[in-house]
Amino acid sequence: MMHTFEFIGVTHDIDSTLIVEEKWLFACHADDVPENGGVCVKSNQEQIAVFNFARRGEWFATQNLCPHKQQMVLSRGMIGSTGDQCEPKVACPFHKKTFSLVTGKCLSGDEYQIKTYPVKINDGKVYIQVE
Repeated sequence: MMHTFEFIGVTHDIDSTLIVEEKWLFACHADDVPENGGVCVKSNQEQIAVFNFARRGEWFATQNLCPHKQQMVLSRGMIGSTGDQCEPKVACPFHKKTFSLVTGKCLSGDEYQIKTYPVKINDGKVYIQVE
């Protein structure tokens, strides 16, 4: 399932001198994302994988492109945790390269990196922060 974003801008006044604008995109409804799974959403030409890590009560978003073989597949990958800190990760469904859902770092020992995005849920809607 592919979704299209809409922009939502939020402005914050910091120290009465600096205004920072955050751009949050509506990605989908929370019910559209399977528990402990992911979906792909599209903004312009960019595909973003959104994950509902229900076992942890957390949401994550990354690029959908696996850098290993340049395939748009990460939204279909398996999510889990690794290491002493139980770092959340996604495994590419084709070649099992694993990536941190927090930092985007490849956890399989390779030099690959994926882009990650902040996610928030508001009134049953999933928003992703973009630059």
